[in-house]
Amino acid sequence: MIGHTAAAPGALVRVSQPELVRRAALERTRSRLLLAAGGFAVLFGAVAARLADATLISPAAPVRLAAMVRQNTPPAEHLPGRGAITDRNGELLAVTLPITALYANPREIQDPAGAARRLVSVLPQLNLEAVTARLTGERQFAYIARALTPREQQAVNSLGIPGLYFEQAERRIYPQGRAAAHILGGVDVDGNGTAGVERFHDERLRTRRGEDLRLSLDVRVQLALRDAVQQQITDFNGIGGAGIMMDVQTGEIVGMVSLPDFDLAEPARVEAVAPGADEQGNNPRFNRATVGVYEPGSTFKLLTAAMALDLGTVNVWGGYDASRPIRVGRFTINDYRGKNRWLALPEILAYSSNLASAHMAAAVGPVRHREFMVRMGMGSRLALELPETAVPLIPRPQHWRDINTLTIGFGHGISVTPLHVITGVSALVNGGILRPPTLMARPHGEVVDGTRVISERTSDTMRRLMRLVVTDGSGRSGDVPGYFLGGKTGTAQKIGPTGRYLENKRIAAFVGAFPMQAPRYALYVMVDEPKPNARSHGFATAGWVAAPAAGAVLRRVAPILGMAPETDRAAEIQAALAMPMQPGRPRAPGSAPARAEPARSAPPRVGAVPPPVSQDRAQAPRRNASEPALLREVSIAPR
Repeated sequence: MIGHTAAAPGALVRVSQPELVRRAALERTRSRLLLAAGGFAVLFGAVAARLADATLISPAAPVRLAAMVRQNTPPAEHLPGRGAITDRNGELLAVTLPITALYANPREIQDPAGAARRLVSVLPQLNLEAVTARLTGERQFAYIARALTPREQQAVNSLGIPGLYFEQAERRIYPQGRAAAHILGGVDVDGNGTAGVERFHDERLRTRRGEDLRLSLDVRVQLALRDAVQQQITDFNGIGGAGIMMDVQTGEIVGMVSLPDFDLAEPARVEAVAPGADEQGNNPRFNRATVGVYEPGSTFKLLTAAMALDLGTVNVWGGYDASRPIRVGRFTINDYRGKNRWLALPEILAYSSNLASAHMAAAVGPVRHREFMVRMGMGSRLALELPETAVPLIPRPQHWRDINTLTIGFGHGISVTPLHVITGVSALVNGGILRPPTLMARPHGEVVDGTRVISERTSDTMRRLMRLVVTDGSGRSGDVPGYFLGGKTGTAQKIGPTGRYLENKRIAAFVGAFPMQAPRYALYVMVDEPKPNARSHGFATAGWVAAPAAGAVLRRVAPILGMAPETDRAAEIQAALAMPMQPGRPRAPGSAPARAEPARSAPPRVGAVPPPVSQDRAQAPRRNASEPALLREVSIAPR
């Protein structure tokens, strides 16, 4: 029997070489299996963790849904650096649009002259010499063009000139062109307001970029005003003009133009004024409506009449002697084609008598006369949303003498802006409330506070008198059937640099309101230095120049503003507004008797002449910034 004998401890066992190789291979295989198992364990662990996260912790469907919502959400709107400006109906007047600017680093330009030639070849609006100068030097930044179209940008990019770069910028655009140039004012190349509303509301337009600035203007009225004034300037060879239309109940300026005007698309351009030339006549940036101060002429007779009626120094059938000139020292006040007789108040306005108006003002007296003018806003700058407004030239209290009252009674010796005139006349027709003018649109139906300056009864009488001027006086050429325009013409000589009146240089103006039975809008039209033409038979007074322009504006804008002509009730309305020239004259059939303002103090003796003024008092100093010119000529045309 063969038995197995165990090897003694510590005995050596001989292992062959092949066995050693086999054992090493098994060991390597085992290590690889362990590594592979570990890798698969990690992989499956990660998959399990991701599945747990996707199904239990944060389900995947809402994440995908949110991603889809984000894809469909429009990008955040880019707000321009400056808010838009619109008219009262939302029509854009000014808006900022994104543009592409081209600039250069001159240090990187190898051939400035050659680069400039290549740029001008694709951008012909550039000046070769100017571009060459900008591309030359040691500067690191120079603007080449502020606004490029996409086509121009591509053309420049195709040139491949090193040192040229594009920049995203903005540009102020004025879609209505010249329509409201003086009101909007404009901005500089950096977008800063330089004049007009752009400057007055500069901070608001910058800080409230997403909110439009809504003006009271109606661009349709603006265009109609501009066309009518420009037509008269052309027909009568004037040097300029102005037009204003205002809501008499709110003070909102619906239209305001000054001609000549300028192109808002060229903010950096300033038209040259010839040396020694009249700045107002040659500078298109001069705003005649708010900066130009002129003697208002016979349009001021409306204020004189309203003052006398309200203070009780005259009633509607009272009057004054206009048969003899008024002599003050070496000066004489006379009428232009006067009636040479006593005139009732309706005749004073209809015939535009200087003499009677001077007597009427003298009856009130210098102190009360000046107080009334100041109360009507004629003594200070009007608070309007424009930086460009002027202070009237009005004598100081210590310098307001009898001669001032005489001349200012018919619109000479005081200088105010057209805006002052229309603001005052608005108060005469709206029931007697003086409301400040504004360029900001007010909410519909908003009640605007104001200051009572005359009684409602005086206002009612003034509306009748103003209608009489248009039906029977110098304003007949402005009448438009069915709209019952009322107003007053005024022709005033201009004053030269030496303080004396200029021969054949005049201001022809018309101021009024419509419809007179229930006034809604006041209207002012002025032409600067009109010349007679063949059609006007040698005349260039307001009745021939300004009144027809007012009628043209009314005829065009009234339908736009929703006002239909009252043709069916025309006779009834005219009868209610009718006022005879003199007491006792027959009225129109069916007309109501005119109501007279009862005198609150004893009226002056009819035909009485004011106390004489010494010659040295009549010789007023020449015009300066603090005191306007007084009477300097022998006879002044009232119409």
